[in-house]
Amino acid sequence: MNQGSHCDLSTNDLHRSCVSLVPLFNHLDKQQMDKIVALARSISYPRGEMIYHSGDRSEGLYILHKGRVKVYRLSENGKEQLVRILKPGEFTGELSLFDAKTHDAYAETLEAVELCIIQRDEMQQLLQSHPAISLRMLTEFSSRLADTELRAARIAMESAETRLALYLADLSEEQQQLTIRLPMSRKDLASHLGTTPETISRKLSVFEERGWIRQTGSKIVEIFDLDSLLFI
Repeated sequence: MNQGSHCDLSTNDLHRSCVSLVPLFNHLDKQQMDKIVALARSISYPRGEMIYHSGDRSEGLYILHKGRVKVYRLSENGKEQLVRILKPGEFTGELSLFDAKTHDAYAETLEAVELCIIQRDEMQQLLQSHPAISLRMLTEFSSRLADTELRAARIAMESAETRLALYLADLSEEQQQLTIRLPMSRKDLASHLGTTPETISRKLSVFEERGWIRQTGSKIVEIFDLDSLLFI
């Protein structure tokens, strides 16, 4: 783990706020939550900082409290392959809880972030004493696997235009509005959809010419014809 420029944040309120965000823990009662809060260690990172590199030994479960984190892998030729963008309440490092492995990906901050970390051994004890946490973690794993399989199927079977259109439609449903904010850069979006930034820009312009969307800046997209995106 990168130790270069982080600083420890030692308030219990921050730990509680961080831990209570996570669906793994927010069903617990106050006494159970207090035990987890006591285990958490808080760390802050500035924008553009590496939290860990591929090959680093994992410390345990990393829970995001504030900001956004990009988790990605590098191909043999150095090309980034986006795994996911973490938002507050989400976590990474979970595989180390079952086996003391090194990270197989990189985690980089997209903006200033605050993280809570629970050490591997302590998290394993929690899983053993609270089966409900284990079940919630399995549910999250299942959801992530399903998302990965869906994305792989789309990349294999659908055109870049269709993948982008469905992504915008999915994002509109997730954000529950027709004016959506792209949660990542064009470069990261291209990696996520298995295409190139140039193709993303070109297809967005095509959608705009057809009257389906309007781009406002680099990340804001207004959707005018959701049906066309869904049934492209």
